[in-house]
Amino acid sequence: MTTWITTPLEFPLIRGAVDLERTAHGVLPHRLPEQARRQFPDDYLAMVEAQPAGVRLAFRTSATAIEVDVLPTRTVYRGAPPQPDGVYVLLVDGRPAGRATVPGGTRHVVDMATQSKVIEHGSPGTVRLTGLTADPKDIEIWLPHTEITELIALRTDAPVEPAPYRGRKTWLHHGSSISHGANADAPTATWPALAAARGGVELINLSLRGNCLLDPFVARAIRDTPADLISLKLGINVVNSDLMRLRAFGPAVHGFLDTIREGHPTTPLLVVSPILCPIHEDTPGPGAIEFADGKVSFRATGDPAERAAGRLTLNVVRDELARIVKQRAADDAELHYLDGRSLYGEADYAELPLPDKLHPDTATHRRIGERFADLAFGDIFANALSRQ
Repeated sequence: MTTWITTPLEFPLIRGAVDLERTAHGVLPHRLPEQARRQFPDDYLAMVEAQPAGVRLAFRTSATAIEVDVLPTRTVYRGAPPQPDGVYVLLVDGRPAGRATVPGGTRHVVDMATQSKVIEHGSPGTVRLTGLTADPKDIEIWLPHTEITELIALRTDAPVEPAPYRGRKTWLHHGSSISHGANADAPTATWPALAAARGGVELINLSLRGNCLLDPFVARAIRDTPADLISLKLGINVVNSDLMRLRAFGPAVHGFLDTIREGHPTTPLLVVSPILCPIHEDTPGPGAIEFADGKVSFRATGDPAERAAGRLTLNVVRDELARIVKQRAADDAELHYLDGRSLYGEADYAELPLPDKLHPDTATHRRIGERFADLAFGDIFANALSRQ
């Protein structure tokens, strides 16, 4: 009979989150701090910031069996194809060693036509990981990046202690659903997770599906979060939400960077423009979602002729981001720019088209992650990483 040891779930066993909320069940990891969460009324943003992209349990143990009690909360859309259960990925000493899912849980059922939501409460479940060797090892359990996960209990058959950091640099990244990991089949298959593994850095992923919108509270969260390297992948959500015009976009980018620099005055900071997305290259938003034949796809609904009036497209955004970074870099040697099409461009689209016309699939996430690691960690951030 297994003798279980229960270990409190708290920092520093939980990495990649910036805040932990105590709930009736346990703890809920957040990727925005409480002060920021008080400053937005949007239910969708509240959902996506609580989806633990890049969040993982990290500890050292000789345990041969591990159990984690969790309560998943999933969002489903009436009329849309059902999404698979979120995946928990086990890494042992940095190498994949197993996957698990937890069925059931709570469901938020959203009617896209009326924007109404019905909550169907469910029960917790357990992630079981067994058959491990009895030698001391570093364990990481990556939480699903697509569903809210309340952590209730951690049980092992041997004591645990926080995993050592081993002197690795911390990389903080902020972006859209593409960086959040949309369409990747596992939390370790998102391009930021793959890039972090390839670059040998600790990931904090503050990417927010549909909400990379230059919000001041996000800039303040980045400003106040310790990091050795920072990257911002900006543009696609500003275009596909039709949030602002060119007149507002430039000052908003400046303000976002100004706020980050208040807390990170000399931290290497990389601004990345959007990857290729043909529907929005020269056509403004807003974007529209469509369901047909059991598939989801997106389209741009704006008028290309209105670019002259300041409507934003991806090409307009890239030009403006390049201009802003060039201007500021004259006084900021640690500010850099990367054209997103160097991560995924026309040749890549021909080989690996975006399945829903907006988001990369798992294979494309891998390509983007590998290229980012080689360009950013192998070149742009190389001097900072060499100072380890």
